[in-house]
Amino acid sequence: MFRPETLTREWQVLRSMLRGMPRERDGADAALRLEAFYAPQAAGYDAFRERLLHGRADLVARLDPPHGGHVVELGGGTGRNLEFFPSERRTDLRFTLVDLCTPLLAQARQRLRDWPHAHVIQADAASWRPDAPVDCVFFSYALTMIDAWRAAIDNAVAMLKPGGMLGVVDFYVSSANPPEGLRRHGAFVRHFWPRWFGHDGVRLDPGRLDYLMSRFPHHRIEERMAKVPYLPGMRVPVYLFVGTKDVPADRAEYGTCRGVSVAPAPPPGVPAGRDGSG
Repeated sequence: MFRPETLTREWQVLRSMLRGMPRERDGADAALRLEAFYAPQAAGYDAFRERLLHGRADLVARLDPPHGGHVVELGGGTGRNLEFFPSERRTDLRFTLVDLCTPLLAQARQRLRDWPHAHVIQADAASWRPDAPVDCVFFSYALTMIDAWRAAIDNAVAMLKPGGMLGVVDFYVSSANPPEGLRRHGAFVRHFWPRWFGHDGVRLDPGRLDYLMSRFPHHRIEERMAKVPYLPGMRVPVYLFVGTKDVPADRAEYGTCRGVSVAPAPPPGVPAGRDGSG
């Protein structure tokens, strides 16, 4: 049963979502639009998203940065996702969280204040670069909210070391004719969810996953259907993607690179290998 303060925060989140994300035509840039949308709900953001943003712990569990490695989360918001890393890794890894939204970054700085090697940076995920290549980059329900999402993916690829890993968990919908091996969502799913989430600036489409697959021939994908708060019986499509950069072509047919199984790039016209429930 919700306590009064919990109900207040829940209502603040729902009210912001009902109002929706301010549009570009309203004259605000991305950072100001994010602040206007998230400032009223920042205190209750994590509690509500625990019931909405599924698969985050599972994605982190699939990432295996080396001892002493550098992990970057682009669009990291409140820093909640970094807590899915095992506690013993908080001292041996270096973490950098990048986001544009001031109210969410305030939550992140408070949350990570005692982490010895965590840095919170206010910057654009499509353009910020570290001083040196990193071991792992991940997006958690961020790509669907980034306007320049291709540039953000390209930026993530550019900052990765050879053999480094990119992880993504996010909402999406398939095309009417998805690549072989991926789910085909029905017409209702393909039309309803983009409109439902689009009100809050979350853009569901097949393009982001398609582009990830094209940038990372060596990848694994898992597709799921996830619950949505206050919509009983409804399920939204979610994918978990882990790709490895620049795996040498002469590797064994199936090998491992920093904990993720990889397959060689297929011949032209043949879909890359994938697994999961799709």
